[in-house]
Amino acid sequence: IANDIYNNNPTDVVLINIHTGGYASPQGPGTDFNTMFGSAIAAQSNLSGYPAGTVNRRVFAGLGQNGGTAMSRGNWQSASSQILNEPSYVNVAAQANLDISTRQLSVTVEAYYTGSSPINTNKLNVALMQNNVEGPQTGGSQFNAAQILPNGNYNHQHMLRHMLTGQWGDIISNISPGTTYSNSYTWNIPNQITGYPLSPVVDPVNLAVVAFVSEGQQEILSGTELYPSIIFPNSYDAYFMSVTANDVVCSNSNDLEVTFRNYGNQNLTSLDIEYSIGSGPTLTYNWTGNLAPAGTE
Repeated sequence: IANDIYNNNPTDVVLINIHTGGYASPQGPGTDFNTMFGSAIAAQSNLSGYPAGTVNRRVFAGLGQNGGTAMSRGNWQSASSQILNEPSYVNVAAQANLDISTRQLSVTVEAYYTGSSPINTNKLNVALMQNNVEGPQTGGSQFNAAQILPNGNYNHQHMLRHMLTGQWGDIISNISPGTTYSNSYTWNIPNQITGYPLSPVVDPVNLAVVAFVSEGQQEILSGTELYPSIIFPNSYDAYFMSVTANDVVCSNSNDLEVTFRNYGNQNLTSLDIEYSIGSGPTLTYNWTGNLAPAGTE
């Protein structure tokens, strides 16, 4: 349902998918999609069941669960239609760069006030989403079959991974009409979310930045989404991502699968992969191909 709302309004809608609560319990390595921010966001929404969603963290009369901002999925379209017809007194713009070799993300955000606010301060929030995260999803094949991968897993999108501005954002003090607020942030992207050893790898190539301004920690006024410009400082650079092996017992052969990404700014056409099994000798697999920057094989 959220995807349909986005597809019908691609320049006006941003999706943030938050995994928290009992249904977000990890099912093994790489399946913990929780963050340190999810439970507090869920609690302030006053939700009573999953899946629940908020639209701009607003309370819609007669649509919310327990009188809060959380709504059951049948009410998302109605609430979105109301919001899309309203003006906002602040415009939000952002730009971001990502150094692929150091995994450092740099984000600059500007908020320009075109009108008056009913309160004295606003807050700027900068969130990081990750797309194309493979994992389990109950009911995925029934309710969103387009996201099912050939192996039967679900391809998660718009997954909240981090908040550069903390749980509820940075305070914007001067919000009078005609003023501009600007701030910059950096984050050294870890391999996994700190404190969640079962979380999936944080893939920098599949990150999106979402910046939005809110009244306190509730009503969201406006926002924007962008994909960082990726900087490839080296001509040739291959990044090892993972290796898997079939669980074969009492066999003389096995299949090994190595995944790597081109971190260079030139097409990668050859690569030597050295490997050993147990105490066996070091062997070399000579890969050849034509892999574009940021591509995986």
